[in-house]
Amino acid sequence: MTSPARRPPDATPRDRTEAVLSRLHLLVTRKLDGLLQGDYVGLLPGPGSEAGDSREYRPGDDVRRMDWPVTARTTMPHVRRTVADRELETWLAVDLSASLDFGTGRWLKRDVVVAAAAALAHLTARGGNRVGAVIGTGSEPPGGGRRAPAGRGGGFTRLPARSGRREVQALVRAVAGTEIRPGRSDLGALVDLLNRPPRRRGVAVVVSDFLAPPAQWTRPLRKLRVRHDVLAIEVLDPRELELPDVGVLPVVDPETGELHEVRTGDPRLRHRYAEAAAAQRAEIAAALRAGGAAHLRLRTDRDWLLDMVRFVAAQRHARTRGTTR
Repeated sequence: MTSPARRPPDATPRDRTEAVLSRLHLLVTRKLDGLLQGDYVGLLPGPGSEAGDSREYRPGDDVRRMDWPVTARTTMPHVRRTVADRELETWLAVDLSASLDFGTGRWLKRDVVVAAAAALAHLTARGGNRVGAVIGTGSEPPGGGRRAPAGRGGGFTRLPARSGRREVQALVRAVAGTEIRPGRSDLGALVDLLNRPPRRRGVAVVVSDFLAPPAQWTRPLRKLRVRHDVLAIEVLDPRELELPDVGVLPVVDPETGELHEVRTGDPRLRHRYAEAAAAQRAEIAAALRAGGAAHLRLRTDRDWLLDMVRFVAAQRHARTRGTTR
């Protein structure tokens, strides 16, 4: 009696990646698409550029959409509605720096990043919409030299925007197959790649843990917001918010390789750590809000799919009521 055939050892990593992507594709198409029906409105629906009718101003509306002629005629403030473009271009800035290769929950942070990218690509790649991506790793050139500004190399990879299910699956496969390298990331340069060259108005999504100093990426994010709807997906792990009491804990910085021993048995140390982590996350949230980006937080110890569905539902509800951030 023969035993079941086993996969060759050299093919195991690739086969495992393909199996994970296949399950992820089914999860997204069945559950996410079943809960969020319809092409428009999407995850971050662009308001479009074609002028539509006007309605009375409501608190929270964007003052840049004020319809001044109608306001002058009616003596009541009105805002201009726009018709959504029938073709949408979405660009993903996917941060796969060394700090993403970590996780103590149900998944690694990297897994959540790939899952979020797959879900976003699926939600927007329909009806002729195009999806592209720029991927950044944690690699740094020797001697602290400057990175390559675009294309492949210098820690960055650009995938051109294309339409079609096969092209989107190839994009997700490229994201999942990107090798995480040691070194510090340059999130600001990654975001700035979405500004060059200038593109038609669309949706720009930045997926990262945003551990880089906000001063590094705030300005490129604000520049990106001028032309695009921006969504920032922050991926974090519960151990980044608080430390467990496990005695002496050896910790390795994935970006620098430095080893530290942390005495987690000290309650004052755990308290200071939690306070510093909360302040850091508050600073990140404030910087994203100041940059005009919608903010979605996904955790490795929670159901990322459910969190994404709730976020989309809240966005749709806000737009239906006519209120925007």
